[in-house]
Amino acid sequence: QVQLVESGGGLVQAGGSLRLSCAAHGRTFRSYTMGWFRQAPGKERELVAAISWSGGHTYYVDSVKGRFTISRDNGENSVNLQMNSLKPEDTAVYHCAADSDIATMLIPHRYLEVWGQGTLVTVSS
Repeated sequence: QVQLVESGGGLVQAGGSLRLSCAAHGRTFRSYTMGWFRQAPGKERELVAAISWSGGHTYYVDSVKGRFTISRDNGENSVNLQMNSLKPEDTAVYHCAADSDIATMLIPHRYLEVWGQGTLVTVSS
């Protein structure tokens, strides 16, 4: 099993940048597809970005394409989300998660066994 701890959230003005990091603890990290979800008040959970175990396949929700970049370092057991050109609508709690593959991670309302506590991102206008 893998335990996930996120960091890097905070308050930023629109147009600014933040880098979220997720530290994974567990020997099986490199076998998982990793993703970043976000959930804003009153809204459903949304998969923002995901990356396959090898890093060869990535997914981005349309609203963040060209602004966010997901990366992973299997040697360091970490996955990062670089967020640029932030907008107020990016405000949410961001959670790191692990699953078997990107297609599975996209299943709506899927129960995620490996899920971090989350880090709050607030973008002011």
